[in-house]
This record gives sequence, structure tokens and C-alpha cells, in this order.
Amino acid sequence: MTEGYRDTSKYRGKYRIPSARLASWDYGSNAAYFITICVQDREHAFSEVVDDRMNLTPLGEAAWECWHAIPDHFPFVVLDEFVAMPNHVHGIVIIDKPVVETRDIAPAPETHDIAPAAETQNLASLRPNQPQNRFGPQSQNLASIVRGYKIGVTKFAREHQIAFAWQARYYDHIIRNAADHERIRKYIIENPQKWADDRFH
Repeated sequence: MTEGYRDTSKYRGKYRIPSARLASWDYGSNAAYFITICVQDREHAFSEVVDDRMNLTPLGEAAWECWHAIPDHFPFVVLDEFVAMPNHVHGIVIIDKPVVETRDIAPAPETHDIAPAAETQNLASLRPNQPQNRFGPQSQNLASIVRGYKIGVTKFAREHQIAFAWQARYYDHIIRNAADHERIRKYIIENPQKWADDRFH
């Protein structure tokens, strides 16, 4: 069991997404999200794989620590599996905000259509003075969580004079059900053993 691991079994199946894909999605809503963030030019900055195990560099250790510090900055986040591969990280973020009950409000139209492992958010395009998103504050969504995480790792690199940069975009996938959740958790756990065949190798 990884240090810092939290039992998320009670969340599995709680935030199921309808099988019908919708045209858009509120990335601040309660759900489990699988994310992959790559190092610029796929440079090997975080670790090396030795005997199917990760040997973390100092920057890789910072990437691990920053990941587990996410709930300190975003209290509505629960973390699941995570791995720092040589040139990318994989992890599962569960947004678990308190549900506010409302009455006599018509449900929002179903407009979500996100492809599995779609590359969706361009963090460079997010600006604090942009008009407020119709889904609510942008400081409480997946993009802000990823942005904060990337800033934390980058800050460590600069403080220790490590040449490092993230790829501008990241990949996300909304976890749709318990089977999808277990498949992705298994993929993350087994990623070091399959590094030779990894598409990011």
C-alpha cells in the first residue's frame, strides 16, 4: 500500500456518468477523473524504471508530494491511485463537493460528450479575468486542480535549478462506472511493469 493512500472504495459507483455522452460537461462537478500530465518533449524528469519499479528523482519525489498535497489546497478533492513515470504522471482525482439540495429548479439539459482519454483542457488559455464560466467558479474545477499541481512541481524545479517544463495540455477521462474505475486503477498500478510498451516511452 502506497504511503498517503486513501481508501476510496466508498466513492466507487457514487458518481456514475450516464452512458449517453453529453455535449459538454461541468468539470467542477462531482465525479472521478483520470488524468495524465506529460513533461515537455517527454523528457525523463521524474524517475527511471528498474526491475519494474519506479526509482524517483528529487523532482519525481516532489511530483509525488505535490500530488498528495492537493487536498490541502482543494479540500473537496479525494485522491486515488497515482504514479510518477519517467516523463508523465497518471492519477485519479475525485471531486467530492457537498451536494446542495434545491427545490423547484429544472434540471440542466444533458449536454455532455467527452471521449475517453480526450485531450481537453489547455491551461495556457485560462486567464483570471475571463468572463465567469456558466458552470461556476473556475477555481474549483479540474483545470484549476491540475494547474495548481503543475505550478507546485514547477516551483520546486525552479527553486532547485532543475531544467523542467510541463507539456501545455493534459489528458482527462471521466470515469463512468465502477468497472471503468477498477480498469484505470489497475492500469496505473501496473504502468511501471509495462513501461517498455508504454506509448509515452
